[in-house]
Amino acid sequence: MWLKSFVVAALLQVSVAGVANSAGPFGSVNVGNWIGGAFSNDETGAFSHCAATTPYANGVILIVGQNAAGSWTLSFASPSYRFKQGENAAIDVIFDGQEQARLFATANQPNMLTSVMPANVVRTFQKASLMVATSGRTVLNFDLTSTGPVIAALANCVTRVKADGLGKASDFTKGAAKPAAAADKRASPPASKPAKSKSGTGFVVSANGHIVTNNHVIDGCSDIKGNLTGEAAMVLRVVSSDANNDLALLQAPSTTTFRDFARIRDRSIRSGDSVVAIGFPFHGLLTSDFTVTTGIVSSLSGLRNDSRFLQISAAVQPGNSGGPLFDTTGQIVGVVTGKLDGLRIAAATGNIPENINFAIKTGALRDFLDNSVVPYQTAEPRGELKTTDIAGNARAYTMLISCNGTEQADAKR
Repeated sequence: MWLKSFVVAALLQVSVAGVANSAGPFGSVNVGNWIGGAFSNDETGAFSHCAATTPYANGVILIVGQNAAGSWTLSFASPSYRFKQGENAAIDVIFDGQEQARLFATANQPNMLTSVMPANVVRTFQKASLMVATSGRTVLNFDLTSTGPVIAALANCVTRVKADGLGKASDFTKGAAKPAAAADKRASPPASKPAKSKSGTGFVVSANGHIVTNNHVIDGCSDIKGNLTGEAAMVLRVVSSDANNDLALLQAPSTTTFRDFARIRDRSIRSGDSVVAIGFPFHGLLTSDFTVTTGIVSSLSGLRNDSRFLQISAAVQPGNSGGPLFDTTGQIVGVVTGKLDGLRIAAATGNIPENINFAIKTGALRDFLDNSVVPYQTAEPRGELKTTDIAGNARAYTMLISCNGTEQADAKR
C-alpha cells in the first residue's frame, strides 16, 4: 500500500512547469506496469501535465511526463532518497549499449530527481529496450520494453486535454499516435541522420592520465568520454592515433587523478602462456561492470603471419576493443583489438571458427607511446596473481570509452 501511495505522490509532483501542487489523475494511462494520466495545477485548476510511472526491483521509480507546453521530463524517485531542495546531479544514461546522453537533474522534492529530456533523448527512450543510468558511483538498469506506447499515450494525453479539457479526460492509450510521432514534432532535425553512439575499452598508462585504446574505437568520433566503473564520465581529448597499428592515445582532464595505472610487461610472452582480457563488451545490454575472460596465447602472430599481433583464445566481443590484455602477473602484454569474422570465414570455408581473437603486441604499443612521448612504466613479470586480483587491480585504470560517431565514419567501417 505504501508503494502505491508513493507512486501517486510522485505523479502529482512531476510538473515540468514547476508547479508545487497538482491534482489528478484525470483520465488514465495504463501500459504494462506504467500507470498515469492528466494532472492540474491546484492553485489555478488549469491543466498542468500528463505523466506515467512504474516501479523497479532496484527500488527506483521512473516517472515520465510532458507538460502543457510540450516539454518532456524523466524523474527518478525513491522513498529512500534524501535530497536537499534544489540539489543538482548529472545522470549519464546509455540506451541498449549504444546511444548515450547526459541529463542534468534537480531535486524539486527530497525523494525525487527530475531532468528535462531533449527531443532526441525522448526518441531514443521510446525506442530502446534497456537503459543504464549512472550517477556518481550508482549504476542502475531499467527495462524499457513498454516506453514506446507510454510516450505515445502521454503525447496523446496532452493533445486531447488541451483540445477538450480535463472534464473529458478518458483512456489516453486509445487513439494514441505511433510512438515516434508525438515526440518528434517540435524539434525534429532536418533530414540528416543522427550520429550513432559506440563504445569500447581503454586503460590508463601514466600518472598523467594518458589512456590507450584502439584507433577504430574513436575514429570519426566527437564528444569522446571515459569512465571507470561506477564513476562519472569525463571528457577525453585525442592526443595521437595510429590507424595502421590500430592504436589511439587519449588524455584525461588535468584535474583528474587516478589511484593507479597499468604497467607494460618488459619480457616477451610465449605461445601457450595464460592471459586475461578485461573490457566492456555489449555495454548496457550485459553488465554495467567490466567483464573478465581468460585463455592462452594461441600464436605469436596474427592473420597472414602479421607479427604485430598475438592470437589469443580469451573470449572477446564488440566493446572489448582497446582493452588491456594481462599476463598472470598483472602486467600488460597486449591491447585487445578484435576477433576473427566468423560469418565471413564460415561462408568461405563452411566451418565456423571458435576462440580466434587478436591483440596488439607490446612492441607496437611501446613504439607508439615512445613516439607520443608518454612516460609509461614497464615491469618484470614476478609472482603470479589470482585472476580475481588482476581484475581487482585493473578496476582502478580500466575505462569504458564512448563517443558519437559520424555518418561518414560509419560508412567507412
